[in-house]
Amino acid sequence: QVQLVESGGGLVQAGGSLRLSCAASGRTFSSLNLGWYRQAAGKQHELVATISSGGISNYADSVKGRFTISRDNAKNTVYLQMNSLKPEDTAVYYCNTDFGVAMSLWGQGTPVTVSS
Repeated sequence: QVQLVESGGGLVQAGGSLRLSCAASGRTFSSLNLGWYRQAAGKQHELVATISSGGISNYADSVKGRFTISRDNAKNTVYLQMNSLKPEDTAVYYCNTDFGVAMSLWGQGTPVTVSS
């Protein structure tokens, strides 16, 4: 099982931007479908964006046009560029694989707080 470590979260004002990173261990990174998820206080994990091994991306309606997911297979890293942040984007953000999501295996995540 690949290990994933998220970073880049923080406190930002509404309208601001953050770039999250997720570094992965293991040699199979390029073959993995990956996603960013978030969990707001008292709520379940929510899908934010996914990127396939072939680079095809999909987004939740709530973040379309504001967030961009990308990957760098040479660096074993997946990114989430978040622009025009809103207070409702406040959550702990996680990256995960399809397997990790299915098995409810979550890392520590990185917290994002958007102030109004």
